[in-house]
Amino acid sequence: MKTLLAVFRFVFGCRHRHLSRVFTIQNRTYKVCFDCGREFDLPNSQESARSSSLLAARSARKPHHVR
Repeated sequence: MKTLLAVFRFVFGCRHRHLSRVFTIQNRTYKVCFDCGREFDLPNSQESARSSSLLAARSARKPHHVR
């Protein structure tokens, strides 16, 4: 059974459906596939745009408490 599974993975490969969050280490921005371990580089401009939109969304959701 293992041989058949190995042949199947060799022919069709990983579909990279289970990706990690975005990592930025030493000016390299990438994601990792949890299934096969392949790393996917991302342009830094894409990550900065994404992180700024996430920060704006988070600040919009937080209630401001006034004492």
